[in-house]
Formats: sequence, C-alpha cells, structure tokens
Amino acid sequence: MKFTRHGFLKLAGATALAMGLGATSALAQDVTLRLHQFLPPQANVPKLILDVWADNVEEASEGRIKVERYPSMQLGGTPPELMDQAIDGVADVVWTVVGYTPGRYPSTEVFELPFMMTNARAASSAYWQMFEKHMKDSEFKDVHILGAWVHGPGMLHTNKEVRTPDDLQGMKIRGGSRLANKLLEKVGATPVGMPVPAIPEGLSKGVIDGTTIPWEVTPALKVSELVNNHTEFTGNALYVLTFVLAMNKDKYESLPDDLKKVVDENSGLEFSIFAGGTQADADGPARQVAVDLGNNIVTLNDEETEVWRKAAEPIYDEWIAEMKDKGIDGQALIDEARALMADYDK
Repeated sequence: MKFTRHGFLKLAGATALAMGLGATSALAQDVTLRLHQFLPPQANVPKLILDVWADNVEEASEGRIKVERYPSMQLGGTPPELMDQAIDGVADVVWTVVGYTPGRYPSTEVFELPFMMTNARAASSAYWQMFEKHMKDSEFKDVHILGAWVHGPGMLHTNKEVRTPDDLQGMKIRGGSRLANKLLEKVGATPVGMPVPAIPEGLSKGVIDGTTIPWEVTPALKVSELVNNHTEFTGNALYVLTFVLAMNKDKYESLPDDLKKVVDENSGLEFSIFAGGTQADADGPARQVAVDLGNNIVTLNDEETEVWRKAAEPIYDEWIAEMKDKGIDGQALIDEARALMADYDK
C-alpha cells in the first residue's frame, strides 16, 4: 500500500469509526503521551510527520489520547539521550536518529552504508520489515517502536565547491552517522560529530566547513544561507540516517486494548513508508530555497559519482567484519535490504 497524507488520515478516521469509542469510557481512561524530539516545531519532520501522527492518534481515539508535543528538547537532555528517555519514561514517545548512539543498534546501519539507499520509500519499507524480523526482540527489546524510516538522499553542503573526494581534503565536515564519518575519513576530510540542531552555530562560527544532511532539513537550519555550495550525487544516496519513533514500553502496555489498537493502526509499515516518503518529498521545496538564493548546486553525473562509490567500497568490508564480531551476518543483511528495496521498486 502506497501511503499518502490523505490516506493516512483516512485510515485513522476509519479506525475511530470502527472502534466506536464512547464518551463515558473517554472520561474514565484519558491518556496523555509526551512526544519529545530535537527539531523546532516548524521543521518538516515535526510539521509533516510527527504532528500528523499525533493528530491522527488523537482523532482516532476520540480525544481519549492527548499527545503533548515537546520540540527542540524542551523536556531537557540532549538528542543522543532521547532513546534512553523513551526507555526510562522521561518521555512517552520520542523521535530520534538511531545513530546518535553509535554501535547500540548495529543492524540498522545496513541502511546507512554509503550508496546503499535507492529511494526513501523503498528503504523505509525494507527497514521496517527487517526491524520486525531481526531487531524488534533483540536490539530494540527495551522500547516499543512505532515507526522506522530513512530520509531522502544525503548530500554535502559546504563553504567551497566539492566535486571530487580530493576537494574534501582537510575540510571539517559534520557527519550524520558513524558510517558517514568513516566515508569522510576515507576521502581525507575531518569528520565532526554533532547533532543536527548544532549545525547552524557550527557553520557560522567556522567550527565546521560543511555538513552532510538531506535537502529537506536545510531551511529549518538556514544552511543554504550559511553556505552556498551543495553537492548532489546521481543514483543511490551518498548516505542516509535511520530514524525511529519509539514509545516507552510500559506506557504502551498500560493502554487498554482499544487504545493500543489506535496506536497500532497508526504505526508500522505503512506509517514508516509514509514518513520516509514525506521527508524525501520535502527535498524539492528545500532545494528551491538554495536555487532562489543563487547558490552553487553541483549535481555529479554517473562517472563522477562512481569515483565516490569506489572510495566507499572498503567501508562495506570493514562493516561486515565489525558485524561478524558482534555475531551478526552483515552480508546477509546487505543482501536482504537490497532485495527488499528492489521488490518495492518493481
């Protein structure tokens, strides 16, 4: 099923209708969910995905569930602490970047390998299916996952033009993940780890010379105003990040069955595809901001992109070896992810 915002809202409405929740039970069983995340409320993910999810859950429960939204880390802590906040109950639901805790959820990294992703919907579909099969009862056993997805093509935004790996020599680049940092190291850049909200200050103060992020988040961070060079790649993405919408396990289990059904029917495979596709669809309008500013957008052709692919090849062997040390068959995960993405694209 190809999810659209309209279709997602329609399903949520149908859920409420089918359940026929009564006003009496609403008074008896109100539930408040605190949703915590790191971006400002006007950014695309909160506005186009998280608010849609929260609104749907509220509507489908006929008001028995209220979702309080806390953007920009308003409940305290730092973005890398969000997953533990969900596990510990500091927040009831969090949206976070899995790679903010490197090595903690190793199987998710299969989608973060350089040039792995084909498109965000296909990869998000594969990610959810592989989460259910390989990660749900192991790596994510301490939390209840509502959605798992990736963004659109990751790329470079820099203070000077970048066409070849050599152009990154000596540059300080914020890497979006552990594997993105590995790629930056391979091409001679200095990777700098920092959460997304820190990027504007990092660029404006010269702490970094550029960053790896998809187009869609650049307007919220004013990136196209802080640098005027952008490098896109042909075909598969340079990299992507993996996200999860995660719920405190005890909070989920404490819900009555009918409210669990509301949460379940607004979560899972279709929601994950909707979320990944929505992020990718927001790339176009965000790119236009850079175009309107007159920025230099470099789109590498197949031959130019292949140079970067070759530079990234050793990362695959290294990652497979790392996974073997953890008792994970990395090559099998790569093969499965590629097959599932190809099946989606057929």
